[in-house]
Amino acid sequence: MRSPTAPEPHELSTRARIRAAAIERFGRDGFGVGVRAIADDAGVSAASVMKVFGSKEALRVACDAYVFRTVHQAKHEVLVEPGAPGAFLGQLARMDEYRPLVGYVLRSIQDGGPHAAEFIEHMVADALDYVADGVAAGTIVPSRDEDARVRYLMGAMFGALMLERLRPGAPADPSEGMLHALGRTALPALELMTEGFLTDRALLDTYLEYVPDPPADADDATG
Repeated sequence: MRSPTAPEPHELSTRARIRAAAIERFGRDGFGVGVRAIADDAGVSAASVMKVFGSKEALRVACDAYVFRTVHQAKHEVLVEPGAPGAFLGQLARMDEYRPLVGYVLRSIQDGGPHAAEFIEHMVADALDYVADGVAAGTIVPSRDEDARVRYLMGAMFGALMLERLRPGAPADPSEGMLHALGRTALPALELMTEGFLTDRALLDTYLEYVPDPPADADDATG
């Protein structure tokens, strides 16, 4: 898989460099950073940034689209396509390349406001898409309420990353801290998703009897 910040064949190298620099800078310093700082990181002039993207807001929209596309592709490779374990190992080997994207996603969520809400909804929609593909491929267990499950998993994942960044003793450098957070959350996340947490389903059965209108069983939902 191509590096998340590497230029794509159909894109001009200048556009790709500016976008990669913006993703890194926005994730590290927030969306209030000036165009000139991004331009300096990309090795171009501020005028070049405006010429290529038109505005800082348009640059952010382009960054959003690239992040959505890259995350969707990476998740699809690991959760749906044949040879997923091999793809996952390849992604682990390139963990540092994903750091700017994770930082960008967390910053987008932390930023709050309408843009953050739209960003989250787009990620949820993308996740529902590749999870549905995984269910159809037989690699993911179906849920009684897929939208709720996706939102819970996203909240758990990003919440864990944010907590790791605030943990006493966490590296002060945001870049190093993100890699540390990814490393600490990967094992518990994979354990929960593959091995589970409780040894029986008594609590689930009790809940399904308690709720006034329980969702359909997973078997019914797929039948």
